[in-house]
Formats: sequence, structure tokens, C-alpha cells
Amino acid sequence: MSRVRTLPIHTASASYDVVLGDGLLAQLPQHLRAIFGERTGRRVYVVTSPEIWALWSQSFLSAFSTDAAQPLVLQLPAGEQHKRLAALERLAQQLATAGADRSSILIAFGGGVIGDMTGFLAAIYMRGIDFIQVPTTLLAQVDSSVGGKTGVNLSAGKNLIGCFHHPRLVLADTGLLRTLPSAELRAGLFESLKAGLIYDSQLFAYIERHAEALLRQETEPLTHVIAESVRIKADVVSKDERESGLRMILNFGHTLGHAIEALTQYRGLLHGEAVGWGMRVAVEASRMRGLPDAEASRVLTAIDSLGLPPLPRLTPRRLLNAAAGDKKRIGGIRHFVLLQDIGRASVVNDLTDNELLRAIQAGLKLGR
Repeated sequence: MSRVRTLPIHTASASYDVVLGDGLLAQLPQHLRAIFGERTGRRVYVVTSPEIWALWSQSFLSAFSTDAAQPLVLQLPAGEQHKRLAALERLAQQLATAGADRSSILIAFGGGVIGDMTGFLAAIYMRGIDFIQVPTTLLAQVDSSVGGKTGVNLSAGKNLIGCFHHPRLVLADTGLLRTLPSAELRAGLFESLKAGLIYDSQLFAYIERHAEALLRQETEPLTHVIAESVRIKADVVSKDERESGLRMILNFGHTLGHAIEALTQYRGLLHGEAVGWGMRVAVEASRMRGLPDAEASRVLTAIDSLGLPPLPRLTPRRLLNAAAGDKKRIGGIRHFVLLQDIGRASVVNDLTDNELLRAIQAGLKLGR
């Protein structure tokens, strides 16, 4: 097993660790005992997808082979289209039928959708129970499993219903990424590239230099990028847990990314891929507001080097209208994240519809 790294997360309301390394799934019961005690009688429930469970159920359950009570498994179909209140209610009903109580522990074993929904379920079931994140995608390991955001989608937009509820532990086993499809790998790399762009020019430059190695899933560069991405997320979240200021910069590329997802009913692109296209738009908007052409071109080249998939057929006006419904509007004002330079971002509230439309046309190569 590779070297294990422990990255602490500290916020005003919670403290927990992100434990990163290869082969950590086998240690999950030990971590549960370390957090909750040797003999607590707590029942463990796992929320996962059929695809993940087909790949990893044997490894997961074998870790619990010496424990008296095996976890009870609840399954949720994969995909953003299932991240809805109806699915959440079904999961809650299954917990109640199985006898889950306030002492029960939920484990999110999957990607970002599983993590967000399990966290929300943990937050509202019996007014709050403990949960653990065991993310199985790169995007979940570098971003969505950390920071306590939970929620589900509405037809009007993404994550419009949710709350903050932190896990007790994030166990990021890099070995789980070996079965990751290339598209899922790219989706996570776009989120890591975003982290470097808004907060750490050295991480951006590292991804820029090692793009091919990362796409080949070489262990050393991939582990480095995961650790640095988590470090950045931890630092931002510790300074602004509830997204009242600094944490908003983590939404770089997300305004248009969420619009693309909503217009394609979450079936056109993976979340990270949509964010990749959204970052192209944000870079063009940043260029209009003073980002030097050389830096803008460098960033666009880095985004494209990770392999953006084709964009679904969408008009600039439809994208602009969809972006108007994004939850990052506050008091009717659009808050949009721009780059000042590589490694430094800011939030503006005066980006006009005309500016955003022009950025959409340039960034997504539409209307040309």
C-alpha cells in the first residue's frame, strides 16, 4: 500500500480528516471503530450505485468479515437525473423500514451524486445522523466529498434543495480509481485544474506539465493532484464554511456548467466536463475584464489538453437564460467568478447579460 496522507479539515462547525492512499477500503472498519468506539452497537448502512457495487462489493464486504454485523446496502441508480427528492424519500423509507435510528451510520460509497444525496439523507433523517464519505470517483475525491455541501436537484436547477452537513471522515482510496472510465477521470481533472486556477498557480502549472501522465492515471502525479486539490478545498472551506465570501470562488466555471447540465437534463455531459466548458466561458469573461491575452490563451490550452468532449447543441441565448436561474444569484444579482490572473480569482456582481452572452459565444465557440 502506498503512503497514507491525512489532511485535516477544520471549520466553525466540524473537524474531520481526509485520509488519502491506495488500499484504504480494507481499513474502513478500523476507522469506524476509531471514530465511534469499539462496541457502540451502531448499525452501518451503505448507499451506493449498482455499478459501483458490482465492481467493489466483494472488497467492501470482506473488510467487514470479522465484524458481527454486516452493513445493510441501499442502492441508487447512477446519474444526476436520479438526484431528486423522490429518490431521497425512497432511501429514507428503506432506512426506516430497516430500523435505522439516531445512532446509525451512513456510508456514501460512490461518486458525487451518491455523496451529495447520502449527506443530505444523513442531515435530515431523524434530524441528523453521522455519515462517512468513501468517494469512488476522482471528482468526488478532489472536491465534492469535502466541505459539507449536500443536496438534490430540481427541474429548475442543480442543488437547489440541500444543507451543510459534514462527514465524520472522508476515506479517499486511490485504488478505487483504477476502474474509473476515462470520461470520469477527465471530469475530476477539470475540478482540480479549477482549484489551481483560482487559488494556486503551482497546482495549475503541475497539471499543465503532467496532463498526459494524469490522463494515463500514473500514480504519483495523480496522488499529488488529489492531495493538493483537497488542501486547497480545506483551506477555502476553513475560512468560509457557508459560502458567504471566499468559498464562492470555488464556483469558477460552474454558472455555465450548471446551465449546460440543466438544459441537457443531466444526460449530455458529466458534471466536471460541463464545468470544463463553463471555465472556457469564465476565461473569456475574465479576458473582457482585464485578464491578459497570454494568460487566457494559456488557460484555454490547458483546459483543452484534458480532452473536452463535444458540446451538445445549445444556443447562446438558451444558455444565458438558463444561467439566470443559477443559485449563485443573490438578491436578484448574478455573482460570477472571474480570474484576475492564474492562481487568483474574484467574484463580481456587475457582469452584464451582454458581456456573458459574448463570453458564451467565444468560450463555447458558438454563434461564429
